[in-house]
Amino acid sequence: MAKIANVLVGSKYPVRIMGILNTSPESFFKKSVSTSKLSIKNTIKRMEDGGADFIDIGGMSTAPYLSTIVSEKVESKRILNAIKIIQNCTNLPISVDTCRAKVARDALEYGVEIINDISGLKYDVEMKRVISEYKPSLILCAFDSKTVLGNSISTTKKLLGTSLKIAKKSHISSEKIVLDPAIGFFRKTGKNPFFTKIKSDYVKRDLDVLKNLNSIKQNFPILISVSNKSFIGNILKKSNPSDRLYGSIAAETVSVINGADIIRTHNVGATKDAIMIASQLSKRHKGL
Repeated sequence: MAKIANVLVGSKYPVRIMGILNTSPESFFKKSVSTSKLSIKNTIKRMEDGGADFIDIGGMSTAPYLSTIVSEKVESKRILNAIKIIQNCTNLPISVDTCRAKVARDALEYGVEIINDISGLKYDVEMKRVISEYKPSLILCAFDSKTVLGNSISTTKKLLGTSLKIAKKSHISSEKIVLDPAIGFFRKTGKNPFFTKIKSDYVKRDLDVLKNLNSIKQNFPILISVSNKSFIGNILKKSNPSDRLYGSIAAETVSVINGADIIRTHNVGATKDAIMIASQLSKRHKGL
């Protein structure tokens, strides 16, 4: 169990939903991008009405197969602009999706309560200092800057274990941590530094992980983000992310049955309905 920005997660508590707000026009899923004040307000209202428990803001796309790096200044500007708008229209806790310490610090100064670091605190050496100072809730993603070998499950657990050690040394309570096994971020090749290189097939890796979530959890709540991702497109032979809604819902449903505690998604309303049914069909329902 964890308490993420004062929301209880894991164990007997309901599966939570994290709505994705992309402020980066470079995003792989163009339909999810909101940059204007009106667009952001409308997106947040739709997510809140749909049942979101958190809002996760991204200011730079990190899809491994895209070359989308922007400056820290641009990333911060996009995120801070969105934070101000969101804080004026909802009380939902805000998460910021960044692995850069300067961007994280800027967001935390504005009252953001969660840092979602896709590098698991490993990309920017200054991130440890920032989280030690502000003590936010954390989402730690499995990541390695070097090529990894071996079993998908044991490798993922090892990488997450390393991030947990960094968080502990930064004086973050284990009750403020959620783990993310990094669906979509293990690849043979990529165009940015925010993925883990593997020699095996990435689709098989992602499917193996989703089938074995309970063995990856290590007594921490687990977040799954599969919404519209390329492994779904690969399986369904659908290159356009907008055509992957039903595949996303299927993967999210199975993830909940297999132990997911938070679902991070572009499709909040549809996901809410799906996980309510999945929760009734999973072992979790016995504790409700």
